[in-house]
Amino acid sequence: MGLFDFIRGELIEVIDWVEQGNDILMHKFPDKDANLKYGAKLTVREAQEALFLDEGTFADHFDPGMYELDTRNIPLLTSLRNWDTGFDSPFKADIYFFSTRTFTDLKWGTQNPIILRDPEFKQVRVKAFGQYFIKIKDTKLFFTQFGGTKKQVRISEIENSLRDIISPKFAEALAEMKVSVLDMVSKYTELGDQIKPQLQSELDPFGIELVKFQVSSTSLPKEVEEFYDKMTNMNMVDDMNKFQQFQASQAMEEAAKNPSGGAGEGVGMGMGFGMANMMMNQQGGNQQQPNSKAQTKEEILATLKELGALKEAGVLTQEEFDAKKKEMLARL
Repeated sequence: MGLFDFIRGELIEVIDWVEQGNDILMHKFPDKDANLKYGAKLTVREAQEALFLDEGTFADHFDPGMYELDTRNIPLLTSLRNWDTGFDSPFKADIYFFSTRTFTDLKWGTQNPIILRDPEFKQVRVKAFGQYFIKIKDTKLFFTQFGGTKKQVRISEIENSLRDIISPKFAEALAEMKVSVLDMVSKYTELGDQIKPQLQSELDPFGIELVKFQVSSTSLPKEVEEFYDKMTNMNMVDDMNKFQQFQASQAMEEAAKNPSGGAGEGVGMGMGFGMANMMMNQQGGNQQQPNSKAQTKEEILATLKELGALKEAGVLTQEEFDAKKKEMLARL
């Protein structure tokens, strides 16, 4: 084999890219010393585009199709090289393939809670999560602003770059909508549509199109969720007196389970005294109803026993208990 045959064997004759995964946006053709044969076959598949660079300068762009690399199909590169028609020597060029399909189900989320002025809760901290779809709309712009000299660009790099952009844009959209967190679920689609153009303006300089942006869930601080649950339960109760008695009973059970720390666990002296007043007022109210009978001795003693349990649990002070005890004994 002569030297010319050896060199000819080293020239690249077939240029294409078969994607091995679904997460690559840009792929540099592995061309060793970038020795391309004049007349080599280039295949650009559907949902792909290819860029040729000659010594770092854009030379040509190819849409899906099959091309024979000659002076007809690479006029820009031919102009750069000053080739004459019939030039039959190898040439050097870097070739980059781009996947132009839509990349779906990319995840976003607010790393830290967003402080939101809420018409119901005044001020709350909100976290949000969702998905978005993107695609490359300008391969040359994407290459210059994001790809650079990398051999590959994966979709995870886009997700990492967008993470710090999405959160503040989401906060701005929430502030503009002035929607209560109680109504936010019904506004997910509207919220996504409002954020999308704001995010698109951030992606335009990179040649990326935001195809879809979706909010899938929001979460509130634990104390706000608990308050909301209580509000929901209260709206479901028709008889508030029975509801208050039920709440008082639950509080006493919790206090009995924590005799050494009832107040410290969040029940509190004031709340315990409030429950005692509620019990007394409820019983006093029953006495004032014309069709109800007077409170019996057994009922008074039962109430004293319950008050005693609150005192032992630390919910009532000794002074509070003594005052209620004196009031109850006066009825005997």
